Amino acid sequence: MKTIGLIGGMSWESTVVYYQEINRRVARRLGGMHSARIVVDSIDFAELVPLQERGDWEAAGALLAASARRLAAAGADVVLIGANTMHKVAADVEAATSLPLLHIADATAARLRAAGHTCIGLLGTRYTMEQAFYTGRLAEHGIEVLIPDTGGRERVHRVIYDELCKGVFSESGRTIYREEMAALATRGASAIVLGCTEIGLLVSAGDSRAPLFDTALIHAQAAADWALGT
Repeated sequence: MKTIGLIGGMSWESTVVYYQEINRRVARRLGGMHSARIVVDSIDFAELVPLQERGDWEAAGALLAASARRLAAAGADVVLIGANTMHKVAADVEAATSLPLLHIADATAARLRAAGHTCIGLLGTRYTMEQAFYTGRLAEHGIEVLIPDTGGRERVHRVIYDELCKGVFSESGRTIYREEMAALATRGASAIVLGCTEIGLLVSAGDSRAPLFDTALIHAQAAADWALGT
């Protein structure tokens, strides 16, 4: 079994999801008392958020690159960025070590294509929804991306930073997401991508008439499969 290196803490709420899902998938595949080999480098999210807010992606990239180097030194065989937004600096992380980077958008696109979805609705941070580092990556796989309108994007973004990253899962936040998912489905999205790794902690299949693709689970499952060589 290969060793998975996870850059976590963005936020730690979803890092827990990664750890659980990777181990659960390995246990299902191997049986018995098996669990995954994982090295986690969990950063302090409070250091990263101000860099995001002022658009200092160079400094953010340096922070994650340092994390990747620590994972490599600890014996990781592959690197995961446990967040969608921070794939904005995926190139910096890739350049920091000789280890492969398992990209969350590639894993998600593969799952979407396998299920026959080519037009999806995307929810996530404002950076993920609006910038080409993510939507463009999906487009490279032949996936058309629909996002909420300006007001919708602001509401979705606010819930992530004001609530989900702080472990708050409110009914008002759930209502916002239900409304935005319904609007995207009405516009033609055949599936909804939960493009922030905390969103799956707030909503589930019963909240959307279109099927949900939880990027945290998809990414974690892809990592487990990679570690097992399948």
